[in-house]
Amino acid sequence: MINITVDWTFTWWVVLVLAFDISVRVLSIIVIPRNRRPTAAMAWLLAIYFIPVLGIFLFLLIGNPRLPRKRRKQQEAINDALRSVSDNLELGTLRPGAPAWFTKLVDLNRNLGALPLSGDNGARIISDYEGSLAAMAEEIDAATTYVHVEFYILQADATTEGFFDALERAAARGVHVRVLMDHWANRWKPLYRPTIARLEAMGVEWHLMLPVQPLRGRYQRPDLRNHRKIVVVDGRVAFLGSQNVTDRSYNLPRNIKRGLQWVDMMTRVDGPVVASVNAVFLSDWYGETGEMLTADNELTSPLGSGDLDCQVVPSGPGFEYENNLKLFMSLIFAARRKIVMVSPYFVPDESLLLAIQTACHSGVEVELFVSEVGDQAMVYHAQRSYYEALLNTGVKIWMYKRPYILHSKSMSIDDEVAVVGSSNMDMRSFGLNLEVTMLVRGEEFVEQLRRVEDQYRSVSRQLTMEEWEKRPLRSIVLDNLARLTSALQ
Repeated sequence: MINITVDWTFTWWVVLVLAFDISVRVLSIIVIPRNRRPTAAMAWLLAIYFIPVLGIFLFLLIGNPRLPRKRRKQQEAINDALRSVSDNLELGTLRPGAPAWFTKLVDLNRNLGALPLSGDNGARIISDYEGSLAAMAEEIDAATTYVHVEFYILQADATTEGFFDALERAAARGVHVRVLMDHWANRWKPLYRPTIARLEAMGVEWHLMLPVQPLRGRYQRPDLRNHRKIVVVDGRVAFLGSQNVTDRSYNLPRNIKRGLQWVDMMTRVDGPVVASVNAVFLSDWYGETGEMLTADNELTSPLGSGDLDCQVVPSGPGFEYENNLKLFMSLIFAARRKIVMVSPYFVPDESLLLAIQTACHSGVEVELFVSEVGDQAMVYHAQRSYYEALLNTGVKIWMYKRPYILHSKSMSIDDEVAVVGSSNMDMRSFGLNLEVTMLVRGEEFVEQLRRVEDQYRSVSRQLTMEEWEKRPLRSIVLDNLARLTSALQ
């Protein structure tokens, strides 16, 4: 007779583990796809199925791509107020003969981002890194009432000394200086504490944007970032674009070791559009402080030095829709002859990729400027995974030569319309970052941008399909893996 002894403790543990595993998988299928892109949902499901413990932890940590409900309600209230106020503003005279698609695009932007199209604006592109810092410092030195500064990264170093000195002089003569800087992006930079100390010594008002400080009751998904770059002086002049206030190496030892230098572009604007740029700053100030500024920040600006039509389009997780993605796609579908895109981080979703391919198939010439070398490995490899599809469709890919990181963000279509700002053409900028983009109508502005594009082209090399097919197997594997992780939103 054979005695069989059953370890019921072990058996129950197996049953519990299996029950937990099945429950997690079933709940994941129910919860994760809701109101999420299919690609993002599939990426999260794969992560949870193959690495369940780590996948669940990451989903709980960064699985919600929205700002806290309070912040979203604030943004809705701000949008309603901006729509109401802008109805009575002097917005200048618009250029005649706008095509029907442009008028519809303006309406789309207004419905999504609340800010109007204005005329009689001047805009000057500054593609020199130190030159833009000097131009901003010069305008700050002319300030009489207020200076608003908002940057993703803000560091007091040798390169930015003139900018900080100008802020200090402004504060000393009684100008109201307000500063916003992203918390997470600056917290780990080498000069974070000295920069804070410098701001404190000046006596300016400063606040962190999207702080991750759970012990102080301030918390949201930690990789939601405010990526905007803005300066407003007296409601008279403003700057926006891609450049942070920092040395071209970002003062990071790994960048200095590799000799990396950032290439950026800022746009100086004057005219009624300055009020819209200021409105973006005021909304972010309100979001971080709860203070609605009105006394010295009227949403009006004098007529500018040109006759450009401009519209500011804010975007980010505080909005219900992806405002910048809809703007980019509308422009691509509107193009008839030529599209030039400059984006250091180019990781399109399916809709944007399809729009670009459709433009190529329609006979539109499409060019994309990216960097030959990357500073963020995962994004760099995810971006590369799209090159084959783009080359096969006929997109000309220009690679800005190392050791430079082409960090400018712009798009021009045909000869009359362009956009500039802080937004990359990637899933992070569409869904996770607070961005600001400016739509401009005017041949003279596009001519400025074309000159910058020509300069970029002169120091870039064109990627060919023949070269791309020779890349090593390890690169193919890394690119494809990074492409999967790029959808985790």
